[in-house]
Order: sequence, then structure tokens, then C-alpha cells
Amino acid sequence: MSTSSAAVRQPKRQDTWTGQTGFLLAAIGSAIGLGNIWRFPGVAYSNGGGAFLIPYLVALIFVGIPMLWLDYSLGHKFRGSPPWALRRIRAGGEFIGWFQVLVCFVILVYYAAVIAWSAQYTIYSVNQSWGDDALGFFTGDFLQVVGGDEFSWTPVAAVAIPLALVWVFVLLILGRGLSKGVEAANKIFLPLLVVLFVVMVVRALFLEGAVEGLNAFFTPQWDSLSDPHVWLAAFSQVFYSLSVGFGIMLTYASYLKPKTNLTGTALVAGFANSSFEILAGIGVFSALGFMAHGQGVAVGELEGLTGPILSFVTFPQIVSMMPGGSLFGVLFFASLVLAGITSLLSLLQVVSGGLQDKFGFTPVSAALAFGIPAAIVSLALFGTKSGLNNLDIVDNFINNIGVVSGAVAMALLAAAFSPRLKGLRAHLNLVSTVKVPRAWDGLVGLVVPAVLIFMLFSAIVGYVQEGYGGYAQSFVNIFGWGSVAFALLVAAILTLLPWRHYGVSAQTVTELLAEDDAPDAPGAAVPVESNPTELREGVEE
Repeated sequence: MSTSSAAVRQPKRQDTWTGQTGFLLAAIGSAIGLGNIWRFPGVAYSNGGGAFLIPYLVALIFVGIPMLWLDYSLGHKFRGSPPWALRRIRAGGEFIGWFQVLVCFVILVYYAAVIAWSAQYTIYSVNQSWGDDALGFFTGDFLQVVGGDEFSWTPVAAVAIPLALVWVFVLLILGRGLSKGVEAANKIFLPLLVVLFVVMVVRALFLEGAVEGLNAFFTPQWDSLSDPHVWLAAFSQVFYSLSVGFGIMLTYASYLKPKTNLTGTALVAGFANSSFEILAGIGVFSALGFMAHGQGVAVGELEGLTGPILSFVTFPQIVSMMPGGSLFGVLFFASLVLAGITSLLSLLQVVSGGLQDKFGFTPVSAALAFGIPAAIVSLALFGTKSGLNNLDIVDNFINNIGVVSGAVAMALLAAAFSPRLKGLRAHLNLVSTVKVPRAWDGLVGLVVPAVLIFMLFSAIVGYVQEGYGGYAQSFVNIFGWGSVAFALLVAAILTLLPWRHYGVSAQTVTELLAEDDAPDAPGAAVPVESNPTELREGVEE
């Protein structure tokens, strides 16, 4: 058995996508999540309306798509999860990879709770259980929220029961593996999501006052284009929406077959995601226009135009006002459930893939190894009376600090060490029809990190100087800074543990990694001139 040839540098994967269509559906399903529906419309409205689409498209082209290409190139070239792929670039890259995995872990434990809320509200929509006080019902009767300086272990049955069912459901899917589980689920859920959401949007367009809502959404405020905060908001929206830079698309790309049109697939996934966001804006603001018309106020005078309040307070109010509202509510919240599940599966696959790569777990054993602890943490922290507060703090810190810092580190790692961005670009161009220009190197190596570092710096300064959300500082420290510290600590521990690839002896993996650490090692870079089939070969004993 030789460990010196390029052919041995790619670990075998136990499963792959059945085809490019399956991968594309999963990639789009990951990108289309809860944020598309409840975040984009409000962000666009408050940052220039129709004019916001200009910085949004610029951000998509100059940040979103380039970062997608980076994720795809790393996953496809090194055929592994973030710890393995980034470790093959540089020894220290493994820590960055595990940090990305742990960021996904933190996100998925609370993301499941929002899916549980949506599932429960799908049922509530049938008889409009929230009555005349949607806000009081959501925070009081449903979530039973305690004060921002109080932690509670008391479970809330209306949340904990559907949350437990969500975990059983998604872990069963994950345990079936990539093609039979994640891919098969996306082939069902994503088309169903699109159908349900289109039906809901069409219904919203025929509501009285819908045109007023669309005018508010699309009317351009051209002076906003001179505001740097508007551009930063556009970059942030695209970055989070596409699920780039924190391991998801890298992991998904690692399961692709040798002859795959990477760049073309990224373009389709990116623009499909953005199209859905615009569709969501049309549906949401048509409904908000109806609500404003009924109350005799302008759309801008409405409260709760983004986030959970939009979904679980404002929309229930709209449902109560409109004829046939129950059906509209079922469609809306069922869409949230489907969008959430497709995104949750992608987060789960990142963690599962990392454990499979390093410890030789099967999909079933990986699902059990982290899925059971994740479910317990999810129920203990987000299925209780303080669940909403905990979720709000963790979500802001792990996204604004954890996700962004992981993306910056990955981009700088790829730019600084072999095969460098030039080699990754060559790999993309070798297997793709749409060729990546040289300007990509500068975008990913300089522009994107600069933008993300500014976002990261702004977030950290804001949290240090002002705290967050009026919560007690002790809670911000525990759930905010603590969530980031948890990801860093566990990432360090996992980095120190020895490798044991499935189908590869521990000695072989050690030898491969030792080669990468050699002073003249090419960073595990398979020569880009190699035959694409050779690029995907695994270790053979």
C-alpha cells in the first residue's frame, strides 16, 4: 500500500448523491430556510425597498456566488467534511473545520425549536387558537416566556412534544444516509414547499390592499444607496441566506461524483434561493398590505415586519382578518416547517459527515452519537419557559460571531496555503462548464474577508459596549459568548483526537497527515492537471 501518490489523498465516502439533480435540490433546500421567509422581506423594506435589490444583487454576485464556489471547490477537491478538507490544506485547518461543525451543531439545537413552533402553529391555524391577542398568545399561552433575567428548566408541553417529534423525524432521515435519507427527503419536501408557498402567495396577491403592500415593498428609496449600512445589510442577507462559509455547502459538495458541473450548479442554487426570497417578499408584503388596509394605516406603521414576531404574531393577525384565513395559515406555517426541515437536514449532515470522516462512524451511529445529546440540549434549553430568550441570544451570537469568524478563517486559509485559490479555481474550471475568472481570487482572498471582518468587528464592539437585547449580562455571557466558547473548546478537543477514517487504517491516515505536515508538502493538493476520475479516488489498501 502506497501513500505517496496523488490517488491516495482522497478518502472514500460511503455514500454519494445519486445525481446532480439530487444535490441541487438539497443545496437549494439548505439555502431556502426560515430566514428567507421572515428575514428578507423586512430587511429589504427597511433598507431601501426596491432600491435594496441593487446592493442585494451586487452582494449575490460578488460575495454569495464566489463563496459558494469556494465551498464547492474545497468539498469536491478534497472529498471530505470541513475538518478533513481544511486539514488537507494545513494542519491548523482541522481546527477551523471542527469549529464550523460545532457552529452548525449550536445552530441546529435551536433551529429545531423554531420548526416545532411552526408545526404547532400549523395545527393552531385550523381553529385560530390565538384568538384576538396573537402576541399575548405567542409569548404567554404558547411559549410561557419568563423575564429576560430569569432562567427556567420548566418544560412547555406545547413546544417540547412537537420538538421531540421533530428530532425523532430528522434523525430517522439522517440515519438512512445521504442518498436514501437526506436526498430522498429533499426530493419530496422542496417541491412541496414551492407548491404550498406559491399557492399562498397567489392567494395573498388577491387580498384587498395587496397592491399597497407591494408598493411599499418595491418602491425604491434611491437615497438609501449612499448609506453603507444598507450595503452591509445586503451582504449580510446574502451571506446568511446561502448557507455559505460554515461547512454546509462544503460538506454537500464532498459527496458529488467526479464529473460534476460545480460552477453552473452554484449559479442555479444561488439564483434559485434569491428568487424564492423575492417571492417571499411578494407574499409577505401582499398580506401586510391587506392588514394595513384593514386597519386604515400605512404599511410602514405596522410593527413586527421581520423575525419571529412577523411569523408568529403578525401573520396570525392577518389570518384572523382574512376570509378563509385558516387555510392561508396552514399553508404559511406548513411552508415554514418544510423550509426549516430542509435546512436542518443540511446542518445535521455537516456534523454527521465530520464524525463519519474522523471516527469511521456509519450514518446510523453518527446520528445517534450526536443526535441524542443534541435533542436533549434542544429540549432542555429551548423547550422550556426561557426557551425564546435563550434562542434569541444564542442565535445572534453564533451567527454574527461564530459563522462569520469561521468563514473568514476558511477564506484566509484557502488564500494563504497550497493549493491556494489559484489551484482551487483551476479545479473548478477543470470540471465545470462556466469558467471562474481570475478576479475570483481577489474577491475571495481580499474583498470577502474584508467585508466579513468589518461585520465581525461591528458585532463584537456592539455586544461589548451595549450588551444584547436588554437581557441580563450574565445571561448574555452564558448563552451568547458561551455558545461561541463552547464551539471553540469542543473544536479544540476534537482536533486533538486521532483520526480513524472508515475504510482506512489509523496508520494510513497518520501517514497521510504526516505527509501534509512535511515542509515540502503541497498541502494535500491533487495536481489540477490530473484526470477528474483520479481526483476522486480513495485510499486503497
